[in-house]
Order: sequence, then structure tokens, then C-alpha cells
Amino acid sequence: MGVMPGGLGEAGFGVKVLSLFPGNSRRGLSSHLGLVALFDADDGRPLAVLEASSLTAVRTAAVSALATRLLARPSACDLALLGSGEQAASHLEAIARVRPLRRVRVWSRRTANAEAFAARHDGVEAVASVAEAVADADIICTLTGARTPILKGDWVSAGAHINAVGACTPDAAEVDETLVRRARYVVDLRLSAEAEAGEYLAARASGAIGAGHILGEIGEVAAGRTAPRRNPSDITLFKSLGNAAEDLAAARFVFDRAVESGAGVEVDLAGS
Repeated sequence: MGVMPGGLGEAGFGVKVLSLFPGNSRRGLSSHLGLVALFDADDGRPLAVLEASSLTAVRTAAVSALATRLLARPSACDLALLGSGEQAASHLEAIARVRPLRRVRVWSRRTANAEAFAARHDGVEAVASVAEAVADADIICTLTGARTPILKGDWVSAGAHINAVGACTPDAAEVDETLVRRARYVVDLRLSAEAEAGEYLAARASGAIGAGHILGEIGEVAAGRTAPRRNPSDITLFKSLGNAAEDLAAARFVFDRAVESGAGVEVDLAGS
């Protein structure tokens, strides 16, 4: 079970509670199921309870799209999706909103899954290997449950941008040390990355990178305080671990739209 509490100023505070069942894909379910509870910042009233799986898929892809908009080359148009699950679908939609995609390839450990994904999405090509998927790709999203690296730095073209999303524990990594060392490395939250980003921790432990390898947080890039890309040939990597602020921002957005439109079911959670 994952528990992510946090606060977001006037937007409120709350918590996301998720059950994590990687085998759920065989049952046709998301691997991340749970709830987000949102509370009022002024008096602590419970405002809403929201289904977390869809919210997580959308907010994770939205943050990757922001990172792509800020870090990928303006001409980037070739997308590689490593993984064919719920996050692959949300990332395809989100990345297409920030770059005009001309080629999209998808890879999955199970070829049938990649082929089924491609059949559901126009213009997507299923390929048999990671190396084939990322060849000449300038945007790469790793969206798997891999415990050991599936993406090698030697396969990544100069100038590419990577959103590393799937591995979220200290003992798991989707990308190898070569890629971490080659990449201009940006994170969503520095403290989280230093404790939980498996590929970063492995590269630190082996001496492949030093203590200053994290160039900044994506919020610092958005605010103009950090500019990781120095030239078109730089490889940039955004490590997405997720944090409660993202969930609460998304939850508040959904709550406000629901109030405006009359959607949802209203119940008395305050006991008044």
C-alpha cells in the first residue's frame, strides 16, 4: 500500500492511498487502485473523495508532457513508448499535446500487448525490441514495471529526451548507468529522487556519477531557474517519481469542475 499525504496551500490538503498489485494487468485492472481524499484548507472539511487510478494516469502523463515541453528539442517528433499499459495510453495523448508526433513506436515484453496497443491507436507501430523502438527516437517514455534496466544508454541517440516513469523504488531501475551518466538529469522532487530513484542510486553507488548529478527539479526548470539543455545534442532525462502535490492539484481541478457542472454525488462528510 502506498500512502501519499501533502498540502497545496489554498487549494487544500489531503492524501492519496493506493494498493499496488502488479499482477492486475492479467485481470484487466490497473496495477494502481485507490482513492484521493481532498480537504478544505480553511477549516479542514472533507471536500471530495476521488478515484485515484484515472487521476494518477492523467497527472503522471501531464507532468511528463510538461517535462517534454521544457526539455525535448523543439523539433522532436519521434516517440518511443516502452510499455503498453494504462500509462502508455495517457502518455501518448499527453505528449501529442506538446509536440507534433510524426512517428510513434511501442514495445512491450509481451509482443501481443504491443500489437493490441498499436491496433487501438492510429499511427502507432508495434516493434519487437527496445533497441528498435528507440532507434533515432527523440522522445522516449519508459513506462514498465521492470526491476532491472531495459533501456541502455548506448541505444539512445544524441539530443533525445527521456521520461523515466516506471521504476519508483530504490531497488528498481528501467535505465542503465550509462544513460544516467550521459543524461542531463532532472527530477520532480530532489529529496524523493535521492531516496528512491533506483537508477540514480545505483549510478552513485558505482561511482558512475557524482553528488551533483541532479541538475534541478522540473519546477525550477519551469520557473526559468535551471536550464539543463545546453545544446541540441544533449540527452535530457526527467525522473518521475510522483508526489502528493501533483495528486492534490489534479484532485482540486477535478473537484472545482465537478462543482461547476454538478457532476459527482454529494454526501455529508462533515457530520453537520
